[in-house]
Amino acid sequence: MNTLFSNQPGDEGLPGRERARVMIAVMITTLMGVFDGTMINIALPSMAHAMQVPASHAVWFANGYLLSAAMTLLIFASLAARYGTRPIFLAGLTTFVLTSLGCALATTPDILIGMRIVQGIGGAATLSIAPAILRSVFPGRLLGRVLGLHALLIASSTAIAPVLGGTILDTLSWQWLFAINIIPGTLALVLAARALPGKLTSGHAAFDTCGAVLSAMLLGAMIMAVNSANLAAVCWGLLAIFSALLFIWHIRRARAPLLPPVIFKNGRFTLAALTSLASFISQGITFIALPFLFQSVYGYSPVVSALLFIPWPIGIVLIAPHAGRWADTISAPLISTLGLAIFVVGLVLLAMLPAAPAVWDICLRSLVCGIGFGCFQSPNNREMLANVSRENASYASGILSVARTFGQCLGAAVVGILLSVMSTTTGQTIHAALWVAVAASVASVLFSLSRLRKTQAAVNYLN
Repeated sequence: MNTLFSNQPGDEGLPGRERARVMIAVMITTLMGVFDGTMINIALPSMAHAMQVPASHAVWFANGYLLSAAMTLLIFASLAARYGTRPIFLAGLTTFVLTSLGCALATTPDILIGMRIVQGIGGAATLSIAPAILRSVFPGRLLGRVLGLHALLIASSTAIAPVLGGTILDTLSWQWLFAINIIPGTLALVLAARALPGKLTSGHAAFDTCGAVLSAMLLGAMIMAVNSANLAAVCWGLLAIFSALLFIWHIRRARAPLLPPVIFKNGRFTLAALTSLASFISQGITFIALPFLFQSVYGYSPVVSALLFIPWPIGIVLIAPHAGRWADTISAPLISTLGLAIFVVGLVLLAMLPAAPAVWDICLRSLVCGIGFGCFQSPNNREMLANVSRENASYASGILSVARTFGQCLGAAVVGILLSVMSTTTGQTIHAALWVAVAASVASVLFSLSRLRKTQAAVNYLN
């Protein structure tokens, strides 16, 4: 860890002490954002009962955050590229902390949903540019390591969030799911205000308002399409397709587009983005399917089911920091591909779970998945950020956040579709979902393999 904050001649970025402050602020903010987007799911039944609303209404306590965050991810990435990461990050973090207090104090469902929508906007402002901030303050020689720690935090907190949420609900009220953000959020705000450097603008005076509206329509319609049913899903899907075509047409012609198409001309960046999307679809399917398998099929309690997820983040913790360091010295695409191959093996093992497995058997298979995903994620993130210029780092960071958000959302939608089509929560249905996750992870391996030819290190390895 000390090497992350050591200085060497020629290092770009900030001195070691300032790096540490920025890193702590970014990590705390990321932790809160990921937790707030995932751990509330386990609390929805309790919140619905406490506020005396139907489950269909309570779902928006979670979807309001997800929808507003998804709709604004690219917008904040573009704003950061034009006006600097510091004002966007500080404004987003301030909004997130204040709305956390607002959520905790909400007395009606509508107030809570409104606060969650604004909180999602604050979360998007910070999560969309966090990797770009880390790239701007750390020298290139340490980029893989720090992104490894960042990826470790996201992946492990996603898995741990249900356990923490269940623990809070068992001992306190649902309001504490939001109130716990206030103290660490304030600390992160103080650190970020002191240490984040000011950034020059890119020189674009005008903001791409048309592109912002189209991107919000596109991303919002996609979220609504996968969370709707029947005719509504079709209508939202058509709107998403229409918005996507208009958005692509617009950014190719705009002088200062919301998302510059030039970043996709780098084949390694594009393939890394596709690899990330496919892998998060697979992870999203698995994270939704396994609780149904553990509770509805195997008969475990919610708390035990949450504990069965623990080996996954343990695997990530064991391997992710090393994978980031390896990516700085070897081939990032090669390390990512090896990690994905291990991830596929772990998913196949989960999909082949017997009718009455032992707890240690479930944990071992989950551990393999965690090791594979931990080995893949940080090198892949490094590959995305290292293959764009520093001026375009915030755009790459936004694409990374979009891939994670929509991958997990699409994965959840796949499980929902299977449960709806097969009309029952049986072992056969859940195992079918897990095999779809295997297929998505195989696709991510193929995307990752195709970029190996683009790196000289991979060519030397194959020869």
